[in-house]
Amino acid sequence: MTLPPVAELATLVQLGTLPALARQLQGLGGCTHPVRLDGERTEVSTATGEIRRHLASTDLPAGQLLVRCNNRRATRCTACAETYRRDTFHLITAGLRGGKGTPDQVATHPRVFATFTAPSFGPVHNRPANSTGQVRACRCGTLHGQDAPELGTPLNPDTYDYRGAVLWNAHSGALWRRFSIHLRRELAARAGLTQRAFRQYARVSFAKVAEYQRRGLVHFHAVIRLDGPDGGSDCPPRWASTQLLSDAIRAAARRADIPGPLVDGREYRFAFGTQLDIRPIRTAEFAGGSELSERAVAAYIAKYATKGAETATGTLDSSLCCKPCAGRGRLPTAAGLTTHCDTCDGTGLARSLAHLDIPEHARRMIRTCWTLGGRPELADLRLRAWAHMLGFRGHFSTKTRRYSTTLGALREARADWRRAQAPEQGPAAATPDETTLVLAHWAFAGTGLTAAEAWLAETLQPAPGTEGEPTRV
Repeated sequence: MTLPPVAELATLVQLGTLPALARQLQGLGGCTHPVRLDGERTEVSTATGEIRRHLASTDLPAGQLLVRCNNRRATRCTACAETYRRDTFHLITAGLRGGKGTPDQVATHPRVFATFTAPSFGPVHNRPANSTGQVRACRCGTLHGQDAPELGTPLNPDTYDYRGAVLWNAHSGALWRRFSIHLRRELAARAGLTQRAFRQYARVSFAKVAEYQRRGLVHFHAVIRLDGPDGGSDCPPRWASTQLLSDAIRAAARRADIPGPLVDGREYRFAFGTQLDIRPIRTAEFAGGSELSERAVAAYIAKYATKGAETATGTLDSSLCCKPCAGRGRLPTAAGLTTHCDTCDGTGLARSLAHLDIPEHARRMIRTCWTLGGRPELADLRLRAWAHMLGFRGHFSTKTRRYSTTLGALREARADWRRAQAPEQGPAAATPDETTLVLAHWAFAGTGLTAAEAWLAETLQPAPGTEGEPTRV
């Protein structure tokens, strides 16, 4: 607990706004970097012209409307990342056992948990294991510890294919799309149907999340389900089985490949790595072995929904580039902040990266992104804008439309519940037969909390591991 800013708190006490400010901060749910907005919102009855409700930022205790940052990264905002993780858990769970608008019968459909890895771009330090699970020494002759910093780094950085690794990350999203096309083709072929006819019998639904390996390469974890033609509300045909789905996934993963760019006379082409893990998802609770429960799969995927490259590789958790210069003009400073450069050729990048506390492997991948990002023929990859993500520019979690509910629906349900719990402001709400016109204007005023707000927000949070009430002010 930090020391309280006595002077600022004393002013709030004198003004009598301390309890109201505490209630406003409590609505942030622990967010420490909220967005501050200036403006107002008015609800007007279209029938009578009566103002039902009016909210002005100047009337709020903080002097501005505070909105949660909703950042999914745990390194940026722990509270908002936890909300994102829980929403992802419910989204995945709904697609496995039903609920939240998804039929319960999806629990009877064939479904598997599959992991797709990246190919090798050079030998790295690792912890190989034999058939009994016993860990052996690395190729360097050392038996690395589980958290050894060398894990995932190249044995010989000078011969490691950093260009290929960065370009793999940049093309991994397109490779997944190609895989999903081949998967439907493989399923249709195994059922003895054409692709057009297959749509009349079955549909593939999935939800996936991207995870960074320690070597800085993306791999995908996916829940893949086989439904009837209308999605989860339809039972799949009798020939649709978990084994058929698994075989089709293996064949599609082998066939999926996409062309890459031509860089200095080398033509790249990308495919998944040889390591492919496919396991059926069981309804029973996870008990070890090869069987996975619905809850174990949902918890595993949700865990990685709030992590980025910085968690696995120690790279940066914010962009080096800004939108106005389209990823070509913003460089990190020694303080870890950012500044604009006058040119877009990466001048000063090496000097700036040298002051950042990041591993050398991540530093080289960032530098490779920046170098390749300056080539006009690779401009569509936006490698400089995504250098902090080591080239990966796809969404961390994606799903098909009919897999289950959406994150937006979960957030809207939570917002509706909060509005229902909030006390009425001004005249009574409109009747069901009456429409309301909402007039709102908000302008960005900054981010973060003042010293007193930050200290007060910290005291309002329950102690770790407790379920007690927050401190009352």
